[in-house]
Amino acid sequence: MNTRGKQEPDRNLALDLVRVTEAAAIASARWLGLGQKEAGDHAAVEAMRATFSSLDIEGRVVIGEGEKDEAPMLFNGELLGSGHGPAMDVAVDPLEGTNLLALGRPNAIAVVALAPRGAFFDPKPGFYMKKLVVPSAARGLVDIQAPVSETLNIVARALGKQVKDVVVFVLEKDRHRELIADIRKAGARIQMHTDGDVAGAIMAASPESEVDMLMGTGGTPEGVLAAAAMRILGAEIQGMLDPQSKAELASLERAGVDLGRVLQTTDLVASDDIFFAATGVSGGTFLSGVEFQGHGGAVTTSLVMRGKTGTIRNIRSMHSLEKLRRFSIVDYDKAAE
Repeated sequence: MNTRGKQEPDRNLALDLVRVTEAAAIASARWLGLGQKEAGDHAAVEAMRATFSSLDIEGRVVIGEGEKDEAPMLFNGELLGSGHGPAMDVAVDPLEGTNLLALGRPNAIAVVALAPRGAFFDPKPGFYMKKLVVPSAARGLVDIQAPVSETLNIVARALGKQVKDVVVFVLEKDRHRELIADIRKAGARIQMHTDGDVAGAIMAASPESEVDMLMGTGGTPEGVLAAAAMRILGAEIQGMLDPQSKAELASLERAGVDLGRVLQTTDLVASDDIFFAATGVSGGTFLSGVEFQGHGGAVTTSLVMRGKTGTIRNIRSMHSLEKLRRFSIVDYDKAAE
């Protein structure tokens, strides 16, 4: 067989990446409902950091725990991986929904994305972003600066629905009082969540979800992670930096950031050669949570995607924690004291 001119397929790093999110999910799930969000987050960070060391990449964190979280690990600029393999930028949220986990609420997830160097948007000192997420049917039709009622009508028409049938994911925050009032006035329905707008964005993009779109201001790092998923899913996210304090505003102005710029999906993630993995921690409408079984077993559910091929996998994994203890440096059995 003549193989001249052909190249061996490059490795699907998403299948390695899911081990990272699985480790973070299992470690943090021990803290479900125990009211200690810092402890749960720390467990996820430690497990994710340790598992990354086994990946053959030259990784650099560009979207990490960051200054806002005062993180000692997985901070922006930290190097990850074995140091061998492709040079990749890393976006992480070891535990999206720390409050959700602490309070025993659904939709806390562990999430990671990889992209070639320079592909992820640099938020600089911008912690918060106004976001609009719509499914593929409405891609290219919406404008984040348009009135809420206009956007709802456009999405409803694209989906073949009436506005009263549309469900909007909104974070339950004081800053969204006017947005919530506008959505209600237009006649659409609202699904409010205290945290977790990466999960919310993926729900909005998924035809299997009852959520049709996402609106409102959330974290900028979460916006970049969501954009990686949107590129693969064929959905759309638009964003505008939306500082929530005078200090954040001043930092952005000093950095010369244009606060009037509308960031498109391709501005937030400028490559299709991306990898994305998310594992459920506390369960819910997006991904099932970690299930600890008898005799030292655990079950995880993950979403794994590759941008280059458009492959999307839902993976349910069974783990033997007893066997993992033999070679893993992650303490999967650590529980609250």
